[in-house]
Amino acid sequence: MPGQRPELMLSAVLHLMSHYTANAGEGGCVKLASVIERHLKALATLPGLAPVLAATCQQLSEQWAGEVERAMPAQESFLARIMARHRTPAPAL
Repeated sequence: MPGQRPELMLSAVLHLMSHYTANAGEGGCVKLASVIERHLKALATLPGLAPVLAATCQQLSEQWAGEVERAMPAQESFLARIMARHRTPAPAL
């Protein structure tokens, strides 16, 4: 990310995280969690970032990705959709 200053990105992600936890009683927002995950992932790949900070951002991005995945509604598998379609009675003529 050319031109990105790590301290600004870190400040932004900390701000986003505080909003997420402030609204945790309402179940949290999947979109906000996803934005946090992307910010952390971007931070982890910034050149020149201290290795310990890059590793921490990478680990946290993976944890936030898990949070996003858990919050997403379960999708029915392709096979389950096909099976359900064949179990539906044919319309009367």
